[in-house]
Amino acid sequence: MESLHLSFPILTVSIVFLVFLSRILIQKRAKSSKTKNPPQAKGAWPVIGHLHLLGGSSLPHRVLSNLADTLGPVYTIKLGVRQALVVSNPEIAKECFTTNDKVFASRPKSLVSAIMGYDYSMFPLSEYGEYWRQMRKIATVELFSQRRVEMLKYVRESEVRTFMKEINETCVRNKEGGDGSSMAKVEMREFFANLVLNIITRTIGGKRYSPGDKEAVEIHAVVRKFFEYLGTFVVSDFIPYVKFLDLGGHAKGMEVAAKEMDDIIEGWLQEHRKRRESGEQNEEKQDFLDILISIGEGSSTEAFPLDFDRDTIIRSTSLVMITAGFDSTAVTLTWAIVLLLNNPETLKLAQEEMDLHVGRERPVEESDIKHLVYLQAIMKETLRLYPPAPISITHESTDDCIVGGYTVPKGTLFIANLWKLQRDSNYWSDPYKFRPERFMTDQKGIDLKGQHYEFLPFGSGRRMCPGIYFALPSLHLILASLIQGFELAKPSKEPVDMSEIFRLTNNKATPLEVIFSPRLSNNLYNVDA
Repeated sequence: MESLHLSFPILTVSIVFLVFLSRILIQKRAKSSKTKNPPQAKGAWPVIGHLHLLGGSSLPHRVLSNLADTLGPVYTIKLGVRQALVVSNPEIAKECFTTNDKVFASRPKSLVSAIMGYDYSMFPLSEYGEYWRQMRKIATVELFSQRRVEMLKYVRESEVRTFMKEINETCVRNKEGGDGSSMAKVEMREFFANLVLNIITRTIGGKRYSPGDKEAVEIHAVVRKFFEYLGTFVVSDFIPYVKFLDLGGHAKGMEVAAKEMDDIIEGWLQEHRKRRESGEQNEEKQDFLDILISIGEGSSTEAFPLDFDRDTIIRSTSLVMITAGFDSTAVTLTWAIVLLLNNPETLKLAQEEMDLHVGRERPVEESDIKHLVYLQAIMKETLRLYPPAPISITHESTDDCIVGGYTVPKGTLFIANLWKLQRDSNYWSDPYKFRPERFMTDQKGIDLKGQHYEFLPFGSGRRMCPGIYFALPSLHLILASLIQGFELAKPSKEPVDMSEIFRLTNNKATPLEVIFSPRLSNNLYNVDA
């Protein structure tokens, strides 16, 4: 009886335990049945995963595009110890930038952000949080507002006219020099780099450079290195335990480039402080450094975050302006000219529109752009085919979420293949063809502001590029000035080479030489700097 008395509570406890365990197993099985993982690319290597695919000779956005053709519009790849979700479809991209926008609003830790991004104080590369929100607000309200962009119009117009005048004068000299032709051959990649650099450095620090200037050459080199490193899959970012080896020498190269750029910006900053102390500052023509110094000196910590010292914030934000605007603008303009040269009928129609709405009695101005709808369509089509960054800067999920019906765990990297989704045949007819007219007919209502997910050249959501309203006026004015001011021709009858190289931005691999002959009188380019 005593043994029976003891066995009854044991039996009761056992039954309760079994019921409890069965419920856990049922819940776990139910949860497991609801969990659906995205397809993963095959061919992962031990330790490095799929990094070997992205570090090969093929361009990364094309590699990811080919995988999408096999796996579908959303899939994962292994990048060392990290898992990355790759999205190549507008509908899935919309989920990521709307429903899951906050989840994907952060950035992963990276070597380039730590070394060249002032230890993550460059806000486009910083983690999602209060610091990022404060700096984004400063950039949006103080630097990239419509009012500020309009105030700096004089910089863009004077620089563009200066460069147009220089080409025109070269044409005149060639004619007077005895060759009988008023033409000039110009290498456009270098031309755009010099022009865009002067617009940006004058906007930021009031600095202007002549072609070949030593400091300008240094800035060109450092910015190119920055974009190369941003577009490089650095092994230690994905396999942290090999960081001490500095495979590829990336850390050392970044440190050298960061020091060179910091010295230049620090020099600008000290010049501005001396000018302010002497009372020489022009309140009507403040540049970005003037504005940032004023905010830093006169604001509370609520307006100017103190996660970093104020000079670091000023220098890092200045670097944001340079890197965000320089390479992407110059590269986009280069591709626009390539596409026009290979499609001369489009160039002719753009010139006819220019003659109709502006004429040849004065240089085109920013206020004319709203009337040049075909020119705007050309720029949109260029950005569709050649977005400034064909692969978005990597995001990182801060929580579990569902994308396209698949479970995406916290800590997953998110990569939007903009090159692929902007060529999706479900949204674009003849997606690989240069056809600006599409933005005046069937896709007339599509804009660049991140709300049409089949067309995201500047991104979307919280991390959308805040400099879009600064970049577009420069892109339109420069292209319009070239189309109005000159006949543009190829040096040969062969199509312009369209091979590419990848540095986060998608650059033209070979030089672009263009023959210029004037359409406007040189004396029309009076420059008011």
